[in-house]
Amino acid sequence: MVNAQSSAAGLLSLLLDSDPEIQSYAIEELDKVVGLYWAEISDHVVEIEALSEPTSELSPEARNLASLLCSKIYFYLGAINDAVNAALNAGDAFTRDESAGTREYKETIISKCLDRCIADRSSATATDPRLTSIVSQVQTAGSAEPGKLRVGLALSLRDFDALEEAVRDARKRGNGDELVRYVLAEVTGGTSGNESMDVAFVDTLMRKLLELFEQSSPPDYTSIAQIWLRLDEPALAASTLNKLVAGGEKDNAKLLEAYQIGFDLADTATQEFLGKVIEALPQTEAQGEAETEASTLQALKEILSGEKSIRLYLEFLSKNNHSDLLLLKNIKDALEARASIFHSAVTFANAFAHAGTTSDQFLRDNLEWLGRASNWSMFSATAALGVIHKGSLAKGMAVLGPYLPPDHGESAPHSSPYSEGGSLYALGLIHAGHGREVKDYLKGKLRSSTDETRQHGAALGLGVACMATRDEELYEVLRDTLFQDSSVAGEASGYAMGLIMLGSGSQTALDEMMQYAHETQHEKIIRGLAIGIAFLMYGRAEQADAVIDQLLADKDAILRYGGMYTIGLAYAGTGNNQAIRKLLQIAVSDANDDVRRAAVTCLGFVLFKNHTQVPRVVQLLSQSYNPHVRQGATLALGISCAGTGLSEAIELLEPMMKDPIDFVRQGAFIALSMICIQQNKTQTPKVESIRKSLQTVVTDKHEDSLAKFGAAISQGIIDAGGRNVTISMQSKAGTPHMSAIVGMTLFTQFWYWFPLAHCLSLSFQPTAIIGLDASLKMPKFEFVSHAKPSVFAYPAPYTPPVKETVEKVKTAVLSTTARANARMKTKEKEKGSDAMETDEKPEDAEKSKTDEKKDDKDTPAKKNEPSSETLPNLVRVTPAQLRHIEFPASGRYQPVRQVGVKSSSAVEATRAARSSATQQHVQGGGIIMMRDTKSSEPAEYIELTAKLDRTPPAPATAPTMQAAAGQTSTAAEGMDVDANEEEAPVPPPFEYPFGQEGA
Repeated sequence: MVNAQSSAAGLLSLLLDSDPEIQSYAIEELDKVVGLYWAEISDHVVEIEALSEPTSELSPEARNLASLLCSKIYFYLGAINDAVNAALNAGDAFTRDESAGTREYKETIISKCLDRCIADRSSATATDPRLTSIVSQVQTAGSAEPGKLRVGLALSLRDFDALEEAVRDARKRGNGDELVRYVLAEVTGGTSGNESMDVAFVDTLMRKLLELFEQSSPPDYTSIAQIWLRLDEPALAASTLNKLVAGGEKDNAKLLEAYQIGFDLADTATQEFLGKVIEALPQTEAQGEAETEASTLQALKEILSGEKSIRLYLEFLSKNNHSDLLLLKNIKDALEARASIFHSAVTFANAFAHAGTTSDQFLRDNLEWLGRASNWSMFSATAALGVIHKGSLAKGMAVLGPYLPPDHGESAPHSSPYSEGGSLYALGLIHAGHGREVKDYLKGKLRSSTDETRQHGAALGLGVACMATRDEELYEVLRDTLFQDSSVAGEASGYAMGLIMLGSGSQTALDEMMQYAHETQHEKIIRGLAIGIAFLMYGRAEQADAVIDQLLADKDAILRYGGMYTIGLAYAGTGNNQAIRKLLQIAVSDANDDVRRAAVTCLGFVLFKNHTQVPRVVQLLSQSYNPHVRQGATLALGISCAGTGLSEAIELLEPMMKDPIDFVRQGAFIALSMICIQQNKTQTPKVESIRKSLQTVVTDKHEDSLAKFGAAISQGIIDAGGRNVTISMQSKAGTPHMSAIVGMTLFTQFWYWFPLAHCLSLSFQPTAIIGLDASLKMPKFEFVSHAKPSVFAYPAPYTPPVKETVEKVKTAVLSTTARANARMKTKEKEKGSDAMETDEKPEDAEKSKTDEKKDDKDTPAKKNEPSSETLPNLVRVTPAQLRHIEFPASGRYQPVRQVGVKSSSAVEATRAARSSATQQHVQGGGIIMMRDTKSSEPAEYIELTAKLDRTPPAPATAPTMQAAAGQTSTAAEGMDVDANEEEAPVPPPFEYPFGQEGA
C-alpha cells in the first residue's frame, strides 16, 4: 500500500482498476486526503466524474461519494458553481459528510445553495428539489436557534410558514413578541438595506406580521399602527379603535389604548389616512346609554384630527420657552439691516428660535429694524409669523389679520403684495399638515389674485397646509396657476403640486409635470416641478426607479437635480445599497455642480437610519476639490445626524468651518447646528466652542456674506423652539417622519430661494413628556431621570463679552526718588513696624483670591450634584434622556406603554446608555396615556393657558396703520401671555412698519 501521507499516486492508480469494489475503496480513501493532495487529485477529476455517472458500475452510495469528491476538488480549484452542482449530485453523501477540515467547504456550499434558492424564490421560478432538500435540512438544524438567524433565513427564503413556526417556538421561550418587532424593524427600519424585498412581498409580509401581532397578549398596538400605515388600511384602524372604545366602558385600559393609538397615528399618519379613519368611525350622535360612548368617540376623533396634540405641544412650547433674546439682539446689531441677505438672516434666526412658542417679543422690540425690510425680505419677515405661531390653529387668522389680503382684491392702505403674499405663506405654515380649515380660504385667494407674489405665497401655503391630502381639486387649481407661465407663481405651484400629491406616485400628475417641465423656458418653474416630482415619488422605493432613470437621462441639469431628490425621497431611511451607489456615482461624475451637490446631500436622506455610517461614507467627499461636493457633504451629515451630537460628524465638520469657500463654511455651520441641537457642553464638550465660533463669524466685519448668513441662521436652529425641539427624520415610533423629511427637502432649496428656509420648521419635533389620564387632562405627577441634572440641562444663556478697561500708564520713577524710598523703608523696618510682612505681592494675593472664588464656585457644585432628578409632567425630555427615564412602580400614574427603562433594570440600563458611544433611536416620549392606579382619590391637574376653540377662518380687515414710533409702547403692553392666566388672549395686532426705509 502507498504511503498516503506523502502522495496520493497509489490511490489514484486504483481508480484504473476494473473491480468496482477497489474503485469504491480508492474514492473513499481519496475523500479523506483530498484536503492535502487536491492539486494532485485534480488531474484525475475526469475519471472521478465518470465514476459518479449513473452509467457507472459503482453502487449508488459510491457514486454519490464520487460526486462529493469532485465537489471538493472544484472547491479547492475555486470553481464554486461546479462545486455546488457536484454537491447537489452527491445527495445524502454531502449532508452526512463529517470529514475533518471540511467545515469551510460545507459552509460555502450551503451558503451558495441558499443564495440560489433565494434567487429562485425572488424571481418566482421553480426551485431545484435538491436545493430545497439542503435548505430544509439547514432550517431543521436551525430550529434550535431561538432568535434572529432562523427568522432571517425564513425571510430570505420567503417562507412564511417557517417564519410563523419560528415565532411560535420563540413564544414558548417568552420572546416571541420581541422577535416579531425585530422583523418589523428590519423591514421598515432600513437597517439592512435588503434589496431583495420588493413592495409586493413586503405587503404580504406585513399582513402576516399583523396576524402575529394580533395573536400576542396583550396586542402591541404601537407596532400594529405602523403596519396599518404601511398597508394604507384606515378601515382596519377604524375597526380596531371602535372595538376598543366599545369595550372601554368596562375596561378602562382599552380606552387608554384607543387614545394612545389615536395620538400615535396623529403623529405619523397623513391627513388623507386620518380623514378616512375619522369617516369610518361611527357617528357620535347618541342618547341614553350610548351617550358615554358617543362622547368618547368624539374625543377620539379630536385626537385623530391632530387638534389635541397641537394644543398640548403649543402649551409645552409656550410654558417652557427658553429663547435667548440677548443672543438674537447681538446677531441683529452685528448684521447691517440695509443688506437684504442679513435682514433675512436675522428673520430666519428669530423665527427658528421662537418656532411654535407664539412669542413675537423680539419683533415688537425691534420695529425700526423690521421696517427696513422691502420686497422679498418683507415677504420672508411676514412669513416668519407662521413659524413663530406654528400650531396656533384657532388664532392664526387673528394673528395674520393685519397682513392678509382683503376680500375685494384691493390692497389695504400702506399694504404691500409682498407682505400679503408672505401672510398667505405664513397661514400655511401655521396649519402645516392640518389645513382642513384654511384650504378653501387659500384656494380662493390663489384663484382670485392676479399678482404673482400673492399667488406665490398662496400656493406655498396651500401646499404646506394640505400636504399628502391627494386632493384632485387643489391639484387642478395649482396646475391652472402653473399654466400661466409666471416664473414666480409657477415655481411655488410646482412645489405645491408635489406636496398635495405627496407619495401618491400619480401617473397623471407625473406626466403633466414632466411635460410642462420640458415645455417651459423658466428655470424657476423647472426647479419647482423637479422637486415636485420627487415629492410624488416619496416612499415609493423601487416603484420610482423608472422615473429616476428618466430624470437621470435628461439633458436638462435641473431635472437631473430633481432626480437626485427623487432617489433621496423614494428611498428615504431605507439605506438601500443600489440608491447609495447611484448617488455616489453621480456625485463624482455629473458635469453639473448643482447635480453633484444634490447627490451628496441626498445621501443624508437615504442613510438617516444608519447615521453612524454617514461620516465614513462622505469622508472622502468632504475633501473633494469641488466646493459644491464639499457643501453637499456638510448637509448630508446635518440631515442624517441631526440631534445626535455624533462626535465623528462634528470632527469631520470642524475643519470645514475654515474652508476657503464661503458657501462651504455656510453649510458646515448649518450642519453643526442641526447635529448639536439640544446638546450642552456636558453631553458634547465641543458645543461650547461651536457656539462661540458662530458668534465670532457673525460679528466679524471681514467675513463673507454667505458665511455670516449661515452662522446667523445656525444660531436660531441650535436654539430652535425655545430650546425645546429637536430635528429628526424619524418619528417617535422609529419610522420615517414624512413632515420632517419634506420640510428638510424644502429647506435645502434655500440655496435658490431664501423664503423656503422657513420650511425647516416642519422638521421640528417637540421633545416633551406629556401625560394624560382617561379624561384627557394633564394630571400632576413626577418621574425620575437617572442622570445628573447638568447632563440634560438647558445650555447657559448668552453672555456678552466684557469690555476690557484701559490701564493707566505707570508714572516714571527717577533713580534718586527710588533711592529715597528705599531709605524710608529701611528706617521703618528699624523702627519695628507692627505690620505683618508677607512674601506675597498685592497683585498675587488678589489673583489667588479670584482663583479661590472660582474654585469655590465650580468644584462644590460638581461634587454635590445629585446622580438623578425628579421631573414633573409637561417637561422637556430630550431623545437622549429617554433611556434614563423611569416611572417608579410606587407612583400613582403609570404609562400604558414603556417609556425609557424598566423599573427593575433602571440603573443597569442607565449605565449602558452612558457607556454607549452613539445615540440610538429610543421609542417613547411625546403624549402618553397614563393609567391611574388610585382612581378613587381626587386628582390634581395642570391647567391649560388657552382654549382651542375652532372657528372657520373669515377674512380679516387690516387695522389702521400706526406710526412705528407710536407702536413701540403699545407693543410693549402686548407681551407674551402669562402662563398663569386661565385664558391667553390673542396678542394685540401690530402692523409691520414695512417700507419706511428701503433695503
